[in-house]
Amino acid sequence: MRILHILDHGLPLQSGYTFRTRAILKSQQRRGWEVAAVTGPRNGARDLAQESVDGIDFYRTEPVPETISPFGELREIRAFARRIDQVVAEFKPDVLHAHSPVLDALAGLRVAKRRKLPIVYEIRAFWEDAAVGNGTGTEGSLRYRATRALETWAVKRVDAVAVICDGLRRDLLARGVDPAKLIVSPNGVDMSVFGAPLPFDQALADSLGLKGAEVIGFIGSFYDYEGLDDLIAAMPLLVAARPQARLVLVGGGPMEAALRAQAAASPVAAHIHFIGRVPHTEVERYYSIVDVLAYPRKHMRLTDLVTPLKPLEAMAQRRLVAASDVGGHRELIRDGDTGTLFPPDDPAGMARALAALLADRDSWAGRRARGRAFVEAERNWATNIERYAPVYQKLTGAMPSPTSWPSPPVPNL
Repeated sequence: MRILHILDHGLPLQSGYTFRTRAILKSQQRRGWEVAAVTGPRNGARDLAQESVDGIDFYRTEPVPETISPFGELREIRAFARRIDQVVAEFKPDVLHAHSPVLDALAGLRVAKRRKLPIVYEIRAFWEDAAVGNGTGTEGSLRYRATRALETWAVKRVDAVAVICDGLRRDLLARGVDPAKLIVSPNGVDMSVFGAPLPFDQALADSLGLKGAEVIGFIGSFYDYEGLDDLIAAMPLLVAARPQARLVLVGGGPMEAALRAQAAASPVAAHIHFIGRVPHTEVERYYSIVDVLAYPRKHMRLTDLVTPLKPLEAMAQRRLVAASDVGGHRELIRDGDTGTLFPPDDPAGMARALAALLADRDSWAGRRARGRAFVEAERNWATNIERYAPVYQKLTGAMPSPTSWPSPPVPNL
C-alpha cells in the first residue's frame, strides 16, 4: 500500500499539526506501508524541493505571492494541485490522503479526479472555527458561512472522511454527510516518543526556583481559546489556598505579550514563570517537573467540537491533568478518575478545583496510572493506525493479509 499525504505544513516545522502527522506517517511505515508527504504553499520556502526528515520523504510546494481573498486561496489551490500531480507521477500512490484545512482537500480532489485515484480527507478542525478560535474570524460572518459551505462541498465529494473526534463526526452527520463514509481517527500518542517518562529533573526545577513547589504547568501554544488568561487570573486565589503553588508556562504564540503583561501585573507575579519555546526534544524535561498539567480552554464551538493532543501527552507522561469542562476535553477525561474537569471561563472555579487536587495527594498515583492506561489502550498510535486499514482496503480493492488489517477497534468516545 502506497499512501501520499497532502499537508498544509510538515516537519521540520513544529506544531500539534506536524506532531500528529509524524505519528501517523511513522506508524504507517512501521505497519509496512510506503508513505510520502507533499506540503502546500503555506509551509513556506524550503531549500530543497524534496527532502527526507525523520525518515519521511517530503515534497515541497513553492509559496505563491500573497493577494486578496479569495483570489489568493485559488492561486494556492492551483499551485498545490500542480505539485501534487507531479508527485503522484513520481511516487505512484494507491491512495491520496489529504489533511485539513479544506484547501488541501480541494487541491487533492483535482488530482484525484484527473488521475482516477481514491482520496481520503482527514479533518482535525473546521477551518472556519479555527479562524474564530485564533481571533482571525467571526462566527456567522460571510467568510465563515462561505468556508463552512466549501468544507461541506468537499466532504461530500471525497471518497472517505476521517475526523479526530466524535464532535466533528456529529457535526458532519448533521450536515447530511453519509455516515458510511465517516471514521473517527482520534488524537493519539506515539508511545515510542512519549512512552518512557523521565525522572524528576531536579536540576531544572532548582534552576527555575521550584524547590518544594506545587507546580501547575501548561505546555503548548498561546492562543486566546486556550484560556491562559483565566489560568493566570486564577493564580491569586490558588496561592491563597496553596501558598507553594507555582505556574510554569512553556511555549509561545499570539497571546504571549498580553499574557506576560497580565502576569507582571498580578499580585502573585513571582509565582508565575514563562519559559518560552523549547525544542521538542526538551519537552519531556518540563513534563517531569510539573505536578498538574492545566488546560483551561474557553467555551466556544471550536473547543466543544475538537479534542486536543496535549492532555493525552500529559497522561502518557503520567502527569495529573486538569481541564475545563468543554466537549473536546470530555471525550478524553473522566472527571475524578483520569483527570479533573472545572468550569470553563471561571478563574475562581478553576482555582478551587486545582487547590482540591493539590490537596488530595493520596489520589495522585491512581489517577496517573489510570490516565496512562487509557492512553496505552485507546489513544496509542500503534493501535490507532489500524482504523485507516479498512478504509484504504475498501477504496483500493486490496485484500488484507491473514495477519494484517483487522477490524478497527470501536472508539471509546
